[in-house]
Amino acid sequence: MGDNLKSKTISVFAWSTFDRFGQQLVQFIIGLILARLLSPHDFGLIGMVMIFASLSFVLVESGFGQALVRKKNAGDREFSTIFFFNIGVSILLYTLLFFSAPLIAAYFSQPQLTVIARVIFISIPFNALYLVQFVKLGVVLDFKSIAKVNIISTSVSGLFGLSLAFFGYGVWALVVQTVLYHLVRMICFIYFVRWKPIAYFSLSVIREFFGFSINLLGTGVLNVIFNNLYVFLLGKFYSIQQVGYYTQANKLGETANFTFISILSGSTYNLFIQVHDQLDRLLRIFREIIRKTSLITIPIFMFLIAAAHPLIFVLLGEKWLNSVIYLQLICAANIFAPLYVLNFNLLNSRGKSKVTFKIELVKKSLIILSVAVCFSYGIIPMLLAYIFVTWLSFFISLVEVKREIKHYWKNQITDILPSFGVGLLIAIGAFMLSLLIQNNHFLLITQIAIAIILYLLSIKLFFNDLFDKGLTFIQEKLLELNRKI
Repeated sequence: MGDNLKSKTISVFAWSTFDRFGQQLVQFIIGLILARLLSPHDFGLIGMVMIFASLSFVLVESGFGQALVRKKNAGDREFSTIFFFNIGVSILLYTLLFFSAPLIAAYFSQPQLTVIARVIFISIPFNALYLVQFVKLGVVLDFKSIAKVNIISTSVSGLFGLSLAFFGYGVWALVVQTVLYHLVRMICFIYFVRWKPIAYFSLSVIREFFGFSINLLGTGVLNVIFNNLYVFLLGKFYSIQQVGYYTQANKLGETANFTFISILSGSTYNLFIQVHDQLDRLLRIFREIIRKTSLITIPIFMFLIAAAHPLIFVLLGEKWLNSVIYLQLICAANIFAPLYVLNFNLLNSRGKSKVTFKIELVKKSLIILSVAVCFSYGIIPMLLAYIFVTWLSFFISLVEVKREIKHYWKNQITDILPSFGVGLLIAIGAFMLSLLIQNNHFLLITQIAIAIILYLLSIKLFFNDLFDKGLTFIQEKLLELNRKI
């Protein structure tokens, strides 16, 4: 890896990691307090509406963001065209959803959703107004500015949400938090980028990007629909409290998953683009990222499965214990999710968006089949089937990676298998402690301590070079901090 690209890679991952962990830490703390102040009913209501908002965000972006990144000589004409396209689509979607809000409320048999939905959907035009600025920062790998924007918007919106929840505004605390997040994000991106569109719109630009972006759009739409499928079904056929339990468990499970995926998605795609035409170099970088990513993500998800009960009891309170089984199943389904994203980013960087879209079509078709077969048996069998589908889809993506860059099975397995060994050791340790300790607070603290000890010992014994590099890195940063002080 050349020095320039290596320094860029370190900077990208450093700031992406700071961004994701910083943002998720703020969201996590705010979420815990909100869970104490609000009820499962409130979270159930917001979960029902966010299905449609999340789908709208994907439709507004339409896959053109990655298309702009991929076009190395994109100028103001291309950026301005996509900017006005995003705004036009957002206005159209908001209008449609505004008048459809009563139908949404009627489907879920929750009349108050009409007003809630119409307010939440205001965030759609806000989202459209900052998408191009976000892409421009990604093109130049300026993840430092992106980190600042995300943490500021998360903190400001979260504090307003907490204030409203504390004064008894219920679900409206979550509504205001959501809308304000996108409003503050829009203001910050405009401030940091200082870019103004020119008076230009060209259908030829849309047509140029369409072949690549349509597959990304299809993948994004499918992801949103199927990520929210169980909320959609629970909201119709189960109590709203059950929706709240699932929503909260999904939020906890997705906190880890979204953190890792957010770090990897934009940063690794932009990185792979830099070397997508240098096959040997691309394979070397890809394998290094896969090994290090799996060594972090897989043990964490396996620990969350083992420690789910005391985790929810301590963080959210006894009223949320019905979420435990959902959290365990969601974490099991997400074990391969970050690696799945890495596979997709590599394929997309090579222009294979059609291939990734087909994989998603297969995955979603299998999810529909699993829901149809398991629906009458309840949500837990449906989630068990979902685990099987997500794992199978990951292995299908491995097949396509093998075809594209000649990354053979033996190497693929040896890259991730050690991480499973570390994760299994940690999970067994955490589970054994749960048989011995009854107090949930003391149990969770002990499980975390044992997990850290076992993890560090495993890295030291089996990945000594990585352990030494990590230790050296920490020492250097502490010395830098000491000099500054």
